[in-house]
Amino acid sequence: MSKKSNSEEIVTEKKGVSKKDKAAKKSSKKESKDKVAELEAALESEKDRNLRLFAEFENYKRRTGKERIELFKTASQDVMIALLPVLDDFDRALKELEKAEDENVKGIALISNKLKETLKQKGLEAIETEAGQPFNADHHEAVTQIPAPTEDMKGKIIDVIEKGYTLGEKIIRYPKVVIGQ
Repeated sequence: MSKKSNSEEIVTEKKGVSKKDKAAKKSSKKESKDKVAELEAALESEKDRNLRLFAEFENYKRRTGKERIELFKTASQDVMIALLPVLDDFDRALKELEKAEDENVKGIALISNKLKETLKQKGLEAIETEAGQPFNADHHEAVTQIPAPTEDMKGKIIDVIEKGYTLGEKIIRYPKVVIGQ
C-alpha cells in the first residue's frame, strides 16, 4: 500500500504541479500580451512623434528657404528707396526739357533710361497708375480728395502726384494719388 500511495501522491503531485504550471503559463501569456500591447502602443506613439517632428523640420526648412530667397530679393531695398527721389527728379527734368532741341537733353534722357534699366534688372518696377483708374487703398495712397470733374470720376484717380514702385512682389512706395469725391 505504501507503494501505491506513493505513486498516487506522485501522480496527484504531478497533476497539481501541471495545474499550477498551466495557471502560471496563462498569467505569463496574459502579462506578455499586455506588455506587447503596451510596447506596440508606445511604438505607435513614438512613430507618430517622429513623423510630426519630421514634418515640422521639413516646414522649417521650407520656411527658412523662402525667407532666405526673400532676403536676397530685397537686400537692396534701402538703396532702391534712396534712389527713388533721383528717378523722380529725372522724370521731372525730362518733362521740362522735352520742349528743348538740345543735344544735352538727349544725353540726360540716355542716362535716365540707363539708370531705369539697371534698376529694373535688379527687380525695381514702376506701378502703372493712370488717371481714371478706380482707387484701391491696397495699392494707392490717397493724398487728397477733390470734387470729381464728372460723375463717372467719383472714387477714381484724378491725378498721380508720385509714382509707386515694387521691388520683386513687395511694394516699397505706394503711388500718391488725388481721388475724385
